[in-house]
This record gives sequence, structure tokens and C-alpha cells, in this order.
Amino acid sequence: MRKTTAPIILFIFAFAFLGLGLLLSQQNQEEAKFQKVMDAYLDAYWKFYPTAATVAGFHKYDDKLEDLSEKNIEKHHEELDLFSQDMVTKADKTRLAADSQIDYDILRNALDLELMRHENLLPWQYNPIFYNQIFMNSLKSLLTKGIGPLDARMKGASERAKALPGLVKQAKANLQTPPQIYTETAIKQFPGIMDFYKVEVPKLIEPAPAEMKSRFQAEWTKAVAALEDYQSFLQTQLLPKSTGNFRLGEQAHSRLLTLTSEFSIPAQELVARAKADSSNIRNAMGLVCLPYYKIMYPNINADQLAAQKGSDQALSIIIQGVLDKLKVEHPKKEEFVAEAKKTAESIKGFIAEKQLVELPEVNLPIETMPAGERGLGMTRLLAPAIYETDGAFSIEVAPLPDEWTPEQAELFLEEYNRYYTPFWTVRNIYPGSFVPMFYTQKSGTLMRKLYPNMPLVKGWPVCLEEMLIYGGFGNYALRFRLNQLKSQLKIVIDFQLELNIHQGGMTKEQAIQYMTRVGFQSEVEAQQNWNRILLNPCDAAYPYIGIQEIWDIEKDYKKMKGEAFSQKEFLQKLLSNGALPIRHLKAKLAQ
Repeated sequence: MRKTTAPIILFIFAFAFLGLGLLLSQQNQEEAKFQKVMDAYLDAYWKFYPTAATVAGFHKYDDKLEDLSEKNIEKHHEELDLFSQDMVTKADKTRLAADSQIDYDILRNALDLELMRHENLLPWQYNPIFYNQIFMNSLKSLLTKGIGPLDARMKGASERAKALPGLVKQAKANLQTPPQIYTETAIKQFPGIMDFYKVEVPKLIEPAPAEMKSRFQAEWTKAVAALEDYQSFLQTQLLPKSTGNFRLGEQAHSRLLTLTSEFSIPAQELVARAKADSSNIRNAMGLVCLPYYKIMYPNINADQLAAQKGSDQALSIIIQGVLDKLKVEHPKKEEFVAEAKKTAESIKGFIAEKQLVELPEVNLPIETMPAGERGLGMTRLLAPAIYETDGAFSIEVAPLPDEWTPEQAELFLEEYNRYYTPFWTVRNIYPGSFVPMFYTQKSGTLMRKLYPNMPLVKGWPVCLEEMLIYGGFGNYALRFRLNQLKSQLKIVIDFQLELNIHQGGMTKEQAIQYMTRVGFQSEVEAQQNWNRILLNPCDAAYPYIGIQEIWDIEKDYKKMKGEAFSQKEFLQKLLSNGALPIRHLKAKLAQ
């Protein structure tokens, strides 16, 4: 028996290794096929959006500008249909390695999202801000952050400047009836764009050789004239016909939210959770406020308010009364950006001192947002180019709008007082989206860098809010706890408004009333939130979706770890693979 057993065992091992080798060979073939499809799709995508390509660090089309003629748009749409077929016929997801399967799903969603732009969103027809971003970044991406010597970059810049009057002509022909808020925002941005072209560009090209500078300036002069004509077009022709519907509608909004979020909690359950959270957070705010209210308003019998006004109205009176007493401590209008920097440093120091979570040991410059980029949000995170190995993060903070009256500025600053600003800073500046995006850039594949999961990116900082409170930020002063609860309530309300505005029929008056009465926001803040929800569909929903998903994952992870569970370790592991789609993130943490 011993003489026959060894050959049989060796045969079994040889067969097993042969089978494994065949499996790996098939997997490598499928990986190569998938890589080919992905590379082809991205090349076509960057060819259609050459300005975005340069920003991303893909420099093949640096000398091209967007061609948004009807013929080219239709051509790209046909390409998308073909790529959609290729995803089925040329790449077998089941034969890919586990990490490549994640990238496959991300690419599938990215392709569906781009198809949706062509079939539903049509930004070249209904969003003048879409053109503003191209006008601003087409030269800026080359002259300020491009790769290689200035004279080489100026060749591409000259070609883009030469093509810019043609793009202006296409924009004027393409734009139909945008929503009014889109055109108004584009008009407000345009002085900043003109300032860049007229003031900044001449400074940026100054070191270039005289002959090259002269060649560029000839095209730049025509580009500036075309942009001035377009600025007049926005004000005199497009604004009067900007009567389009700002609501995406239930079907389109639901699809867009699904494609950009990939949430695992059913939408109906999220809605139910938000309703309960709104009530619970308000009640928690009331508990914090009641003893304060009795001291601040000794002549009012707080215990009788419920009987006189009803419990819900009494709760609102008590909370608003306390918030009104706290709002006086705030920065001046001209100090707003500087105050944001100061607060960010304070939070960074506190997190490090208490060792709440490990943060990247890199500097995050906080700068004033350029005028041509304002109007879409109060902050903007700038990340390194995706295709490049170096580069730094920075964040821009918008100063208060010049057109605001002193009364509007004061209302806004009262809202962003010293007790509320830390929690706004945590979510929007530092650590903010920077930390999850840093880890995504550090460890993610190309597809994960291009398409990070936004609920995770926006939801992760919310975890830090409570960690600050329970870590003793502000020496456990309940004034900070009250405003942290207000910040959480805003996340809930933003989610509710996102759905009610884009999928329902909530009016501006109803939305502002809900924000001011239920969420204790000033009218100035409520107006800003209304604009943001209209201009950035789905963005207001991401933080709430993200934090709900994270808390659910944390519960499961806590069960798995038992007494060994550490929130610090959990949050680090949550980000270690980059901002993955939720279902893949759950699988990673369950391993």
C-alpha cells in the first residue's frame, strides 16, 4: 500500500496545482479584459471632458477644449451605449479578483451616471455653471498646476484659448431654459472668472519667452472678448428665459442618489429614521436648555409653557430662547475665514491631545475661496491630481457675500457663533472630508480615487462630533453640547429637505419655515441651504445616509469584536481601504 499511495498523492497535488494555475490564468485574462475596457472608457471620458482630465492629472488632451456640439454629444452618447454593452460581453465580473470586482461595480455605476447625464440631467442645456467651471479651469489647470515647464504648458493653454470663443458660441446655442437659481449663480461667479482672465493670467505667463507669450496673448485677447460677450448673454438673454424646473423629480433624483450613494439601508427606513431622529434630537436639546432657560428668563414660568402653548411649541420656545442668549459671541464679517482657520487648529490640537483618532500628519492649508468658485457651497476641498503621485490637499472657505446687508451678515455670524462653529468646522473643514479623501488617495485604486463613496466621505466626520463632546471639548460645557445637537439636527433636516424638494413639491417658503422653526436656523442660513440643495442635488443627503450606514456597521463590528472593540480602531479601519461602496466596505470589515 505504501508503494502506491505516494504516487496517488503526488498526482492529486499535481492536478490541484494544475487546476489552480488554470484558474489563475483565466483570472489574469479576465483582469486584462477588464483593464482594457476600463482604460478605453476613461480615455473616451477624458477626451469628452479634457478640462477635467487636466485637473485629474491626465495630460493626453491638454491642448483640447470641450466640444459640446450636438454632433459630439451624440457621438459620446453612442460610445457610452457601446461601453455599457462591453461591460457585459467583454468583462466577466465573476472571474475577477475580489478587489477588481469592487472596481468593476464602481465603473458600472460611473458609466450609468454618465448615461444619466446624457439622458436626464443634460448640464450643457440646463446648467450655465457647467460652462463656468470649464471657462475657469481650462487655463487655470495648465497655468497654475500643470506638469512640465511653463512654455510646454502654454502650448496647450494657447490651443484652449484659441478654442474658447467656439465653446462660448456652443454654450449660447445649447443653453435653453435653466432654473433661475443656476443662471443667477453663474452671473455672480462671472466677475471672478473675468478677474482671473484679465488680472491673473497675465501674471502667470509673465516668465514665458516673449515669442510664446505674444502667440498666447493673441488668442487670449479673443478669448477675453468672447467671455465678455457671454457675460452679457447671461444677464440679458439667458436670465429672462431661465424658467426651468429646479426639481429633478422622484425617478431621476432617486436614481441619481442611488448611483452616487450605493446605500444599503432601504430608502423608506432612512425616511423613518430621520423622522424619529428629528424628534429625539429636539427633545435632547430641550433637556439641555431647560435649566439654562430658567436662569436666563426668570420671569417666565418654564414649567407652565407646555400647558399654555402645547408641548412642541413650548419646546421650540425654550430652545430658541437659550440659543438667542448664546449667539452674541461670534467673529466679525472680515474675520470669518481667519476664525475658521483658528477653530480648525484648535480641533486638531484637541484630537491629538486626547488621542481620539489618528489623523494624517500632513498640513492642510485653509485659504479664501476665489470669487469665480463661490455660490455652490461655503467650503471646497481641493485634492491632489488623481493620476499624479505627489500634490497636496487644501481647503477653501468662502467669505461672506459682498452683496449681503449688514443685517444679513450679522444674522449669519450669530448662527456661526463660537459654540456652533467647532462642529461646522469638524464636518466641513477639519477633519472634514479631508481625512477619508486622504486615505482614499493613499490606498485606493484609480477607480476609487475617481469615484469615492460620498456618504462615507461626508458621514465619517459626523462621528467626530460626539467624540469631541464626550472627550471634554469646551470643558464639558453644555453650551457646546447644545450646538452639537443643533448640528446633528441640521444633518437630519438636510436629508429630509433633499427628498421633499427634489422628489416632492415642497416650496421655498415651506422649506425655510421648516428650517427656522424646527431646526432653529436663521433665515439667512436657511436661504443658503435652500440654494445649496437646488444647486448640488444629493449633496445634502450624503451626511445623514453616511452616518446611518456607519453606525449600523459599527454595531455589527462591535458584536464581532466584543470586549476588544475600540471606536478609535474601528474608525481607522473604516477608512483603511478608502471610501469604498457601502456593501463592499461591510464585507471588508467583516473579514
